[in-house]
Amino acid sequence: MPAETTRPAGEPHEDDRPHETAGGPRKVARVVLLDPRDRILLLHGHEPDDPDDDWWFTPGGGLEGTETREEAALRELAEETGITDVDLGPVIWRRRCSFPFAGRRWDQDEWYYLARTSQTATAATALTELERRSVAGARWWTCGELARAHETVYPTRLAELLRTLLVEGPPAGPVTLDTEIV
Repeated sequence: MPAETTRPAGEPHEDDRPHETAGGPRKVARVVLLDPRDRILLLHGHEPDDPDDDWWFTPGGGLEGTETREEAALRELAEETGITDVDLGPVIWRRRCSFPFAGRRWDQDEWYYLARTSQTATAATALTELERRSVAGARWWTCGELARAHETVYPTRLAELLRTLLVEGPPAGPVTLDTEIV
């Protein structure tokens, strides 16, 4: 498991830089983190200048330098939630998405790793400046709570995807989710 990293104040982080690159979409690792009660951890995000424009999403973010997606998944999870006691499993879903956020368009190729933990207390330890302005907290959700939620949740259909995962177990290989363009 990679050591927790912190960035000196003022040092730009990949998440704070523009993401329209000639090399294709931003490579992202996300974590479908389940606790012993099969609840999933989601972060509550919003537009930096409009807390009413909000949604829930899985922890994760872009790869830094030469790190692998697995390394990025664990690093991002630690930075965004403080959770480091994790059994990282397979990639269960892949998704391409494009969305406006913080004044620009983000095009991403996301891989979702299944992970389990018994550590349920959360505390963000190393958020970027943009994350500090746009992440309002974290919450553990049951599948039923997700199915009844009126909030926006990404990826869409997460309640259905989670129910299938809990009933059938991890897929034999990553399932490609529908491309989401917001």
